[in-house]
Amino acid sequence: MKIGIFFGGASREREVSFSGGRTVYDNLNKSLFTPVPLFVDSFNNIILLNKELIYKGSIRDFYPPAQYMPATEHNFQHYVESLEADISSGKITHNEMIAHIGRKVTIDELPQLIDLAFLALHGAFGEDGTIQGMLEWLHIPYTGSGILPSGIGISKAIQKRFMADAGFATPNFTLINRLNWEEGEKTLSLHDIGTNLQFPVVVKPANQGSSLGVSVVREFNEEQLTESINKAFFKHTLSKAEWSELSDYEQTEYVRSICDIREGLGLPLLLDGEQIDLPDEVLNTITQKLKNNDAVLLQALQNESEVLVEEFVEGREFSCIVIQGLDGNPIALPPTEIVKGSEIFDYRSKYLPGLSRKLTPIDLPDEHIENIRNEAEELYSYFRFNCYARLDGFINPQGEVFLNDPNTTSGMMPSSFFFHQAAEVGLNPSQFLTYIIYSSLHQRAETSVDNYHYTKLFNGLKTQLEQTDTNSADKKRIAVIMGGYSTERHISMESGRNIYEKLASSIKYEPVPVFLTGSDKAFEMYQIPVNMMLKDNTDDIADKVSNYTANPYLQKIIDECAPLAELFGSGTFDATPKPITVEELAELVDGTFIALHGRPGEDGSIQQHLERVGLPYNGSGYDSSQITINKYDTAEILEKNGFSVAAHHLAQKADWLKDKEAFYDEVLAVTGLPMIAKPADDGCSSAVKKIKTREQLDAFSHLMFRETPEREAKYEEALSLMPKEEFPIKSYFLAEKFIDKSDAKIFLEITGGLLTHHKNGGIAYEMFEPSETLAEKEILSLEEKFLAGQGQNITPARYHKDTKENKRIGEAVKSELKRVAELLNIEGYARIDAFIKVHHDDTVEVIFIEVNSLPGMTPATCIFHQSAINGYMPYEFIDKILEYGFNKNINAQAS
Repeated sequence: MKIGIFFGGASREREVSFSGGRTVYDNLNKSLFTPVPLFVDSFNNIILLNKELIYKGSIRDFYPPAQYMPATEHNFQHYVESLEADISSGKITHNEMIAHIGRKVTIDELPQLIDLAFLALHGAFGEDGTIQGMLEWLHIPYTGSGILPSGIGISKAIQKRFMADAGFATPNFTLINRLNWEEGEKTLSLHDIGTNLQFPVVVKPANQGSSLGVSVVREFNEEQLTESINKAFFKHTLSKAEWSELSDYEQTEYVRSICDIREGLGLPLLLDGEQIDLPDEVLNTITQKLKNNDAVLLQALQNESEVLVEEFVEGREFSCIVIQGLDGNPIALPPTEIVKGSEIFDYRSKYLPGLSRKLTPIDLPDEHIENIRNEAEELYSYFRFNCYARLDGFINPQGEVFLNDPNTTSGMMPSSFFFHQAAEVGLNPSQFLTYIIYSSLHQRAETSVDNYHYTKLFNGLKTQLEQTDTNSADKKRIAVIMGGYSTERHISMESGRNIYEKLASSIKYEPVPVFLTGSDKAFEMYQIPVNMMLKDNTDDIADKVSNYTANPYLQKIIDECAPLAELFGSGTFDATPKPITVEELAELVDGTFIALHGRPGEDGSIQQHLERVGLPYNGSGYDSSQITINKYDTAEILEKNGFSVAAHHLAQKADWLKDKEAFYDEVLAVTGLPMIAKPADDGCSSAVKKIKTREQLDAFSHLMFRETPEREAKYEEALSLMPKEEFPIKSYFLAEKFIDKSDAKIFLEITGGLLTHHKNGGIAYEMFEPSETLAEKEILSLEEKFLAGQGQNITPARYHKDTKENKRIGEAVKSELKRVAELLNIEGYARIDAFIKVHHDDTVEVIFIEVNSLPGMTPATCIFHQSAINGYMPYEFIDKILEYGFNKNINAQAS
């Protein structure tokens, strides 16, 4: 069956949709379905996307294509709508740009291209009934709810009215119409809020998701309320006084934020009624206008028609997925509690692994969980949702449930509630997606006037499922080892999940999730069930494997879902984690994929244990790993062999304790200011800081050399640490000279991947086209590396506008990367980071930063962009890595 995956779209949640669509594409059972990637752009063009582009970290990485990207002085990132003026004038055409990323699909050819539409779109045109209506018109079945429940599900205002009328518990609320607000009814609206609502209140757009435009106002204050309501209408007034207090850098960051669709207004925007398309123009126009005006008004073109203001519910926040059982009745899956700190639950907190905690099931008495599930099932039935829905809400200390924001389309990123809760009843992502398609076809067959066609499709899939041989004896069993105890443990889990999911949907491998925890002194391994693997906070998993107790109420839900597990899963589900030794692992699996980052994965420790029991593994061996784990040792070896590296110094805690001022003098004598300070044996941008002052070096040293996990606020503030930002405790760190363009005519930062092959008894290196990494700020952040939709990587790198010169530079760069890989005896695969300088005599200098022997394998990482250019889709790339490990093991045993 050909499954058309619709993802992207015009909404502010397009990056979440893009990432979710990729997850669906990867996890569809390849023996049942053929995925067809249908990317929807900001202008609602439907594009059959080139497959290699599915694995870009952000839509902005490929669209608009690099050659159409507007010039920018400040590394501003652009979506295609910033080119609206050039498109309107005919300077650029949609079809011209689309041709670089795929081909445009017309509406009338969809029925020939796909058998079913899997809808991963969010917001307007995606979950509001619009595309559902188009698909009904075309007689194409689709996933999820139909037109009517989708129309209700998009509007928080309509939902509130219906829920109140039906007797569902809902906080008091009021609605503010944008036109009325803008045409002089502000005083009346504020009076209404102050008179009829108890504070605190929540202010939010009526038709947005992903926490966009949401504020909490603690007490009645007209100025704060006005600001929050304007924020929800996506408008902002900037005063001359505010602007003048900002430094040049802060003004640039303000514009970056205000132009971002996830946290600001997006582009194009209106500035005092004038449309501005580009962030550089926004910055220049604000500066000019505030010379002669006291304030400017910034408004989003993609705004909001209605704002909801409701009383804040004091209680535990949860999210509950409700699905349709095989008998047609709704089943609420185990509800998840969202545990937040004091920071705002924004895009970063929602989607960056390890920042928020999602406890499933919510830690409440059984009767309260039962109450949540009953209410969720009743609301699902009341709104006539189909197939599945996500219902969010709060439960107060008295056990009263307040449901809000029913969603007919859930986020489908790897760690979303959608997969998280399905795993609690034994369905892995691939199996759950098969259920969604099955259930959706069943719904369309039962409710559509075109039921003969849909029934035929449904019966065909049902027959296939009933006849599928679940015996996996002919598959290679691969232990995916993930987790760990380094600052990179959360990224390791994300990498491991991604590897697991790629293998689980294949016809060649059966993955076994294995969680590693402990310390450098001793580590432990556990074979974990899929529900534990999908918990996105590694520390929660470590706690659960060490202190596991069975949950009787969860078993009740598992029993309710047993028919689904029988048809779509692997039968009886065992949620118990099992301790496992390396020797036992060798009896259980045929090979391993090490998805650990930092120690004990990248230092060769786990490799020694696997070699001892004869288990094949991915990546380099012990000797090579021992070098590349330490950036200082790597730099020393490269420098001694004639490669360019930054001037560097290993800063030792013992020296710091002896004489701090002498310590700082010694560091700065090598690096000068500004400089880069970072852990010598950690990666993933954890605690990598640009140090501009001696005071910042002092703060960095105090934090790195502290004795306990607690961190002094004054040092955090000096380094501008983000909430929950990882900062390890070490006995040494690496200090490096800050590399900038200086006198070079071309300067950029790149990361280059590689793959190795066995050839004539030796190693052959296949070098990928490096990616150009664009840091929005001064250095590349953790979010830009691993958070979907956050960073920007241009692959292949843009060294020069002239094609011939670009190729010359590119070949020189790849040649240097290859020489380093050969020197360090890299095996399997790796990622090498470097700065590139092209000097005025046209010589190419590669300044090496670090070598990653087990690079991050999260869905958005750029090594997948690079392997795709060489013809390897992510699964095929992983397959090649595993095959190298198997062949290496056979050769080792033979010798």
